Amino acid sequence: MKKQKRKEIYLDSAATTRQKPPQVLKAVVNYATNVGVSHGRGTYAAGIQANELVFETRQALAKLFNVKRMDRILYMKNVTEAVNTALKGFLKPGDHVVLSSLEHNAVIRPLNKLKKDRGIDYTIVPANSLGRLNPYDFEKAFKPNTKLACLVHASNVTGNISPVQEVGGLCAKKGIAFLVDAAQTAGVVPIDTQVMNIDFLCFTGHKGLMGPPGTGGLAVSAKWDLDSFIEGGTGSNSDKEEQPSQWPDKFESGTQNYWGLAGLRAAVDFLLKTSVMVVQKKEEYLTTQFLKEVERIKGIRLYGLPSGAEKERVAVVSLNVEGKDPSEVGYELDEKYGIMTRVGLHCAPLAHRTIGTHPIGTVRFSFGYYNTEKEIENAVKALKEMTKH
Repeated sequence: MKKQKRKEIYLDSAATTRQKPPQVLKAVVNYATNVGVSHGRGTYAAGIQANELVFETRQALAKLFNVKRMDRILYMKNVTEAVNTALKGFLKPGDHVVLSSLEHNAVIRPLNKLKKDRGIDYTIVPANSLGRLNPYDFEKAFKPNTKLACLVHASNVTGNISPVQEVGGLCAKKGIAFLVDAAQTAGVVPIDTQVMNIDFLCFTGHKGLMGPPGTGGLAVSAKWDLDSFIEGGTGSNSDKEEQPSQWPDKFESGTQNYWGLAGLRAAVDFLLKTSVMVVQKKEEYLTTQFLKEVERIKGIRLYGLPSGAEKERVAVVSLNVEGKDPSEVGYELDEKYGIMTRVGLHCAPLAHRTIGTHPIGTVRFSFGYYNTEKEIENAVKALKEMTKH
């Protein structure tokens, strides 16, 4: 007898959006089927189509994030590669960095490597137990040799949105470069690099942008330069044995992920047409629905901001069930109810120390544009049943 496929509810969009706009897959298949070549390597028709894709995707991203010079948008595999490129290409021996206690390992690990290798130093600005940050604590942490401030736009643990615009303004006044990790906000929270004074915007394609995995980028202000740390073929200046100095070629050696870029272009076009504000409002609504119900369940501890503050957070909710390990809760949610969540430390031990959940972590629910009210209701019902006794 054929086994019936179980119903599944995917609530782990903070890790990756599972369902994408239909045009994303269509664009990937179309590129693979009808183009399928590298850009900058051929003057034949398919090669020109590849060139157009690379140009137009950069153009669409520049529009989405209000980046004035599109040649300053560099293609990356993910936020982690973007952060590493910025930190290692920008910081010099003796530089000082200010960051928050909510940062992901994508920031703290390369900083620790640079501390060891180049003697850079950093100061961590603590958030409070709710995961809230005071922007003026950043200003207090600035030193004469502070070169850079790093701030996660929204925590992947609490979901709280950081005071990016305020910190960006403080950095601009002091002549300090400002790096923003937009892993949880690109595509779900409006981002304007000019208004927010963002010098290094690190973003990924596979989360809120609803594009394919293996895509993302780094948008760099024209005020700053970076050293490259990968050199090779770029399809330009091929008669020279040194890496090209012009952007973006200086940072984009080798063959790019063209299938992924085709999907990313379609995803960004979808967001530009639909509006990031529409996506944000839908996710805010689902988060409110979830929080209001879960706050009433005895035996559940919620972290981050309470219901009523959804405009200050993205659709990420961390919780723990009294008397149960997060891994036990996650297993039961999946096995018994078909609900997929993320458990543990979420690669952000600093954030868990801040909210008092280190070392066990939390159970993280994260909602996306394609989740439904019914799925939220089912998740709440599951939690109620799990805490009955």
